[in-house]
Amino acid sequence: MRDRLRPRFWVETVMASASFVFAVLTLLWRDWIELTFRVDPDHHSGSLEMTIVLVAIAITVVAATLARIEWRRRAAAAA
Repeated sequence: MRDRLRPRFWVETVMASASFVFAVLTLLWRDWIELTFRVDPDHHSGSLEMTIVLVAIAITVVAATLARIEWRRRAAAAA
């Protein structure tokens, strides 16, 4: 069957979903790094957490875009 989704689609979808959840979790629970690792790398300024959120959002956008391209490739092959 030529119109099956490749494993690449599923990897990209899982990455997009996981990074989105990670970004939202970091926005809601900003001191998780201090509590989890018992270190305070940014001395409670929040800059590390905002960097993590921005990187996670960038990963979400890129992975979701790649998954969409893969989805459209399958749809074009099926048509």
